[in-house]
Amino acid sequence: MFLLSRERAADRPRTFDFNREVQQKTPRGCAEVPGCVHTALQRQGFISDPYYRFNDLAYRWISFDNWTYTTSFSAPTHVREKMKAVLVFEGVDTISTISLNGVTIGKTDNMFRRYDFEVTGLLKDQENILQVWIMSAVTYASQKSHAHTEYRVPPDCPPPVQKGECHVNFIRKAQSSFSWDWGPSFPTLGIWKGVQLEVFNTLRVLSFTTVPKYDSAHSSWNVEVELFFDVVVASKGLVLLSIPLLHSEEFQLSLTPGQSRKSFVFQVNQSVSLWWPFGHGEQPLYDLKMDINLEGGETFNAQRKVAFRTVELIQEPIPSSPGLSFYFRINGKPIFLKGSNWIPVHAFQDQVTTDMITILLRSAQKANMNALRVWGGGVYEQGIFYSLCDMYGIMIWQDFMFACALYPTEKDFIQTVREEVTQQVRRLKSHPSVVIWSGNNENEAAIATDWFNITVAERPLYVKDYVKLYVENIRDIVLQEDSTRPFLVSSPTNGVESEKEGWVAQDPYDPHYGDTHYYSYYNDCWDWTAFPRTRFASEYGFQSWPSLSTLSKVSVSSDWDFSSNFSSHRQHHEDGNQQMLKQAELHYILPNRTDPVQKYRDTIYITQVMQAQCVKIQTEFYRRSHSDIIEGKGHTMGTLYWQLNDIWQGPSWSSVEFGGKWKMLHYWATDFYAPILSVGVEDKGDLLMYAVSDSHSEQHKVKAKVELYSWSSFDAVCSFESNVTTIKAGGSTLVFQHPISALLTQCGNCTRRSCIVTFHLSSPDGQMISPHNHIFLSSPRHAEGLQKPNITFTVKDTGIMQNFVVTLYCSFPAVYVWLDVDDIPGDFNVNGFLMLSKNSTVTFGAWRPTTAKEITANLHITSLRDVY
Repeated sequence: MFLLSRERAADRPRTFDFNREVQQKTPRGCAEVPGCVHTALQRQGFISDPYYRFNDLAYRWISFDNWTYTTSFSAPTHVREKMKAVLVFEGVDTISTISLNGVTIGKTDNMFRRYDFEVTGLLKDQENILQVWIMSAVTYASQKSHAHTEYRVPPDCPPPVQKGECHVNFIRKAQSSFSWDWGPSFPTLGIWKGVQLEVFNTLRVLSFTTVPKYDSAHSSWNVEVELFFDVVVASKGLVLLSIPLLHSEEFQLSLTPGQSRKSFVFQVNQSVSLWWPFGHGEQPLYDLKMDINLEGGETFNAQRKVAFRTVELIQEPIPSSPGLSFYFRINGKPIFLKGSNWIPVHAFQDQVTTDMITILLRSAQKANMNALRVWGGGVYEQGIFYSLCDMYGIMIWQDFMFACALYPTEKDFIQTVREEVTQQVRRLKSHPSVVIWSGNNENEAAIATDWFNITVAERPLYVKDYVKLYVENIRDIVLQEDSTRPFLVSSPTNGVESEKEGWVAQDPYDPHYGDTHYYSYYNDCWDWTAFPRTRFASEYGFQSWPSLSTLSKVSVSSDWDFSSNFSSHRQHHEDGNQQMLKQAELHYILPNRTDPVQKYRDTIYITQVMQAQCVKIQTEFYRRSHSDIIEGKGHTMGTLYWQLNDIWQGPSWSSVEFGGKWKMLHYWATDFYAPILSVGVEDKGDLLMYAVSDSHSEQHKVKAKVELYSWSSFDAVCSFESNVTTIKAGGSTLVFQHPISALLTQCGNCTRRSCIVTFHLSSPDGQMISPHNHIFLSSPRHAEGLQKPNITFTVKDTGIMQNFVVTLYCSFPAVYVWLDVDDIPGDFNVNGFLMLSKNSTVTFGAWRPTTAKEITANLHITSLRDVY
C-alpha cells in the first residue's frame, strides 16, 4: 500500500470550476497499486464517482496537480546479500521521478514501457522509503509543446465540444485520456501496473517469447523460442523445451554478464492441429514448457501457450480491376474479417477487470465476430485480453498507440518510442490472435488530406517526420523483432501503393487499395450506392445513446431530456445529437409522447434503431461486395465497424454499452455477421437477393424464400421461391431477382407503403440456413396500416442455467420489437426484431442469478409504432 500526497501546481489554470469542498482539503491517504490518483481519492472519500454528471469538469484539478506515492518496506539480510537488486515498474502513468531512501534511482516518461532500476547497495534492513513523484501530464505536455519552437506539431488542442486538454501528442500516454469524441478527459496519474523487487545472484529471465514458423520446404513447423536475460555471473547450462505429446529438445546455454538474448529453434516433426479464426475451425493451444538448469544448480521454469497458424496480407492485382487486393490469408485460406474496433474499457485502467474484458469478448464472439482492431489512441491491452482472444479465435489488428495527430521526432521522444515498441512486440508476438501490426490511426490521412492546415511549403517537413517515426523507427523495429506478421504504417492506407508514393499517398482513401475509414452522418444511410466499394472497411459507423438504465447511474431525472445540459455535456462529437435525430427523421417519426421521461426513453430507442439499421445496411453492402467487382471496385474482404465498446456512459458509435449491455446494433450484428447470410437490396427497380457465404469449401445449394406481409395482417399476402442455386464458397451469389413492380402486382393487395418484404435462405429440402431478413420498400415513417401492436408478455423460468422464456403477444404486426430488462445483466437470443405473428417466444440468458418475477417487474417492451 502506498501513501498518496498532493503537490498543488502554483501555476495551474484557474479557468474552470472547482469542487470547493474537495479543493479545501489536502488529499492524503492510502493508494492501491496498481491504481491511479482518481480512484485512490474516490476510495478514500475525497471525491465521488468521476463519471457522475459533470464531474469530469469538476475534478479537472486532480490532473493539474503533482502527486507523490510513498511506501516503505523491509529488506531482510538474505535479500540484501544478493549480488543484484532491481526495482521493476511494469507501468507508471506517466512522468515520474523515483527515489529510494532519498536517492533518485530513475525517471519515467512513457506509460507504455516497463522500467527496471538497479538498487543494489541501496537497500536497508528496515524502513526502505520508496517515493514516486508524478508530474501533471497536462503540465508536462504543455511544457514540451511550448519548448518545441522550431515548428508547430499539430493539433494543439481537441475541439471544444470534447472538453479536453491540449498537446497530448507530446506525451507517451493514452491519447484518449486527454478526451476524445466518445469519451471524457481524465489525464490520469499513477502507478497503473505492478511493482516488484527482483534480487538474484546469477541471472533473471526478462522475457520469454514463442513464435511458430511454417517451413514450407519440409512441410513442417518450427517454434522459435527467444529468451532475454539479465546476467550477473557468466553461466552455462541446459535449456529443455517441450510440447507434451509432440516433441522435446535440449539446448546448450552459455551466458556472459549483461543483457543477453538467446534464440532456439524447436523443431516439431509431427502433425499439428492448426489454429483458426472463429467460425473457420478450432483454436487448439499447446503448452510449451521451458526448463533451464544451470551448472551451479539454479533452475528456472516457464510455460506459454503455443498455436500453429500462418498469416499473410495479400496485396496483388485483381482481374478486371485497377489497384490491388487487400485481404488476410490464414493457413493459406482467404478469411473475410468480421468485427469491430476496440477502445479502452475504462478511463481508469485499474478499474478494468477480467470479467469486463471477458463479457465484451464473449459478446463479440456471440455476434459472430472473428476480428477486433485495438485502436491506436488507447492502450496496449492487458495480457488476459490477448489470451482470451487466442482462446476465442478473435484475430487482433494491433495498432501502435498514435492517433489523429502529428508527433515530435526529437531524440528523446524517438528513443522512448523505440523502447516502447520493442517491449510491446516482445510482449504480444507470442499470441496467435495478433495477426497484424499497424503504426498509427489516421495519421497518413491527416497529412494527405490536410487536417491541420499545413502549407504546401511545410508539407515535406511533416512527411519527413512521419517517415522517421513510423518507417525508420517503428517499422524497422517490428521487422527486426517479428518476421511472422504483416506491418502497415497506418490505417487507413493504400498499403504497398502508399509505400511507392513515399509512405504518404495522395489519396489514402482510394477504394482500389488498402483499407478505408468512412463516415457520413447527414447523407441517407439507406442509400447503399453512396458507400465506398472498398477492399477493406476498417472503420465506419453511426452514433446512438445508451439505455436509460445505463445513463441513470450517472445522472438525475432532470437530466433525462434530449435537450438537457447533461445530454449536451455528454455528447463529445460536434452536432452529434442533432445528427442522430436528423438521420432518424429520414425514415422514422420521432418520439412525441407527452411524458418527458418516456419521451427520453423513446428517443434513446429511436437512436438505437437508426444506428442498427444504418450499420446493417452498410455492413451487408460490404459483405455482398465480397467477390464482386463493379466498375473496377469491390472484392471487399473485411468489415470492422466503429466501435464495439464504450469507455463511459454516454452517446457513441458502440454496439455494447459501458457495463456490457447490448444495444440493438449488437443484436443485429449476430445476423449480419452470420456465416451464411441473405441480403436484400433494391437496385434500379429490381429486388435483388444475395447469398453470402464464409465457407471455404462447402458449396451450399440454396433457394430463397420471399414473403410479402401487409402491416395490418399476420398472414403473408404472397410468397415466392427461387430456383435452387449453388452459392460460391467464400463469396456472394445472386439467388433472386425480380422487378418490385411485378412483385406488387402479383401480390394484388400490396403497395410499397402497405407491405414489407421478408426473406431467408433454405436448403432444397426446406431447412432454414440463414437468419430471417427483411427489406422496406418505403420508409417506415410512411407505412400505411401500421398499428400500435399492444404487446403483452409472460416470463417463465426454464429451470436451466438462468435461462428464461419470454412469450410475447400482439394485436398487429410490430417493427423493431425491443426488450429491455433495465439493470439485469444478460442477453436475449433475438432483439429489435420484426414480429409478424400473434405470439412469439424469446429467450433471455441472465449473467447473474435472477427470477422470472424480477424480469417481469423490469421488462420494458417497445416497438416503432409505440413511440408516436
